[in-house]
Amino acid sequence: MAVPAGEFLMGSEDALAYPADGEGPVRTVYADAFWMDACTVSNAQFARFVADTGYRTLAERIGWSFVFAGLLPDDFPPTRGVVGAPWWRQVEGADWRQPDGPHSTWEDRADHPVVHVDWDDARSYCAWAGKRLPTEAEWERAARGGLHAKVFPWGDEFEPGGRPRMNVWQGDFPHRHPTADGWYGTCPVDAFEPNGFGLHNATGNVWEWCEDLFSTSRDEQQRVTKGGSYLCHASYCRRYRVAARQGLFPDSATGNVGFRCALDMT
Repeated sequence: MAVPAGEFLMGSEDALAYPADGEGPVRTVYADAFWMDACTVSNAQFARFVADTGYRTLAERIGWSFVFAGLLPDDFPPTRGVVGAPWWRQVEGADWRQPDGPHSTWEDRADHPVVHVDWDDARSYCAWAGKRLPTEAEWERAARGGLHAKVFPWGDEFEPGGRPRMNVWQGDFPHRHPTADGWYGTCPVDAFEPNGFGLHNATGNVWEWCEDLFSTSRDEQQRVTKGGSYLCHASYCRRYRVAARQGLFPDSATGNVGFRCALDMT
């Protein structure tokens, strides 16, 4: 989708934001015109890339990745969790082909976003497609859809008219999720209405890799991800907002991180 050149207010000084995330201060940023994919890269698209190149993701090479525990069978054997986030479980065989582990396959969710891809995996796909990852400023410019300083891609109201507009967690995280938005894990890349620039799922569903370093500090190597995911909830991760940001190490590959591509407009 074409995103026109222009200035916008980037960042947030939301009182409920997380100070360590560095969303603020709100500042005026100019972005040149560019192209942004309407959707995150789907499993079907990534499968074509792999078939054409023989590419193997990091998760495939090391043989495991982190999966949300709620997506595992009840009789799944105990495995290592993440300190401070026990709902993440190390699952042998989990990768983009088997998003929830060996009991799952991408083929029954071909139109869902590819996950278990790290920053290098995402950049490799972009290069094959003749594109690139967006900068953080480009991502936020596109996600705002032309709106001025709004919280979400559609405005300030979380659920206008009581109708979900994105795929995030409802209920009591991580135990109860009534799935009012229709999805427990990921949803199709074109689910929900697009924003003013034609982007689907700019918030919720999966975190999206950006090109930028999360911090300019010399000892900080994390990269920016934006948009939140299907696991975000106001009780612990209110990052399903266009200004929100999260830093991940480039070799991070989990079941709620994907990406979309950008391209210079010439």
